[in-house]
Amino acid sequence: MSLDPDRAELIADLRSAVRDVCTDLGGTAAVRALDPAGAGWDAKAWTVLTQQVGVGALGLPEAVDGVGGMPEILAVAEELGVHLLPVPFLTSTVMAGQILARCAGSDAVLTALAAGAETATVATVTADRTPFARSGDRISGVAQAVPDGVGATWLIAAAGDTLALVDLRRPGVRVEPVASLDLSRPAARITLDEVTARILTEDATAAVSGALPMIRLAVAAEQLGGAQACLDRTVAHVKQRRQFGRAIGSFQAVKHTLADMLVQVELARSAVDRAVQAPDDPATLAEAALVARVWCCDAYRFVSAEAVQLHGGIGFTWEHDAHLYFRRARADAAMLGTVAAAREELAALLAW
Repeated sequence: MSLDPDRAELIADLRSAVRDVCTDLGGTAAVRALDPAGAGWDAKAWTVLTQQVGVGALGLPEAVDGVGGMPEILAVAEELGVHLLPVPFLTSTVMAGQILARCAGSDAVLTALAAGAETATVATVTADRTPFARSGDRISGVAQAVPDGVGATWLIAAAGDTLALVDLRRPGVRVEPVASLDLSRPAARITLDEVTARILTEDATAAVSGALPMIRLAVAAEQLGGAQACLDRTVAHVKQRRQFGRAIGSFQAVKHTLADMLVQVELARSAVDRAVQAPDDPATLAEAALVARVWCCDAYRFVSAEAVQLHGGIGFTWEHDAHLYFRRARADAAMLGTVAAAREELAALLAW
């Protein structure tokens, strides 16, 4: 998918707008300011991003006022990954939006998601971890750690071969905040007790697998943004931190580590850029998404860990942002199944 100059310029403007919102609203400071009893994300930030910037509509069908596609989604995901702004873009717009777009009769919900009036989340995107059971049009079960589950309006729940849409305001629903490794993306335990749901499709595998490449790429772009932020913050730190009368960035061992971090970030960026430039073909997109998944998971985990080390003692404190990125890196790596499973899937896809 080769981007024409006009679209590339619009994407650059979109990046700039999202970056400005993140900066104005505090970025990582917004994570620390989250209300434990609130929605689990920054409601003001999400309102600004959806109503003024329009990120809630990205990648959705034109019939529900959707705009843009994969390049726009990845640009926004990367900027949000840089700043860790706690908003449900990945879970509501990308995960839920991409799945619902593949299910008939979802226009009303998608329209609400696009406008930012409602949000949705997904219990799981891997068929082997389906937490729910179905009896007729009723769904029961417990999902233990649903990202952005607190405050969400809708839940997409897989029950065997069925994919169902559950209104989390209905009787029989219990949503409880749970401790999350990723402080910038709070999680919830969602219990459904014979809750009436709307059946989206009897072929959950097709709906989820069709959306999965875009979801993987959005997570990869988010990881790229986080890795770049770790590198930039670390370079700034070693330039001004002095030891033995000189900046620690002048020490050879530190230089070597920074070089390794840069290589990892550039490999991750290449994987994401390769997906954006790939031909618009489902098989090609699936392969590019898996490659980006593997490279970006490894890069973010490595770079975030080295960032903690190179910040020294302050990097290990709860007051420093390094641990927020460290946590996000590991939570993102676990979100869509293991990296080892992604490697195996990629090998099978390429007939290795």
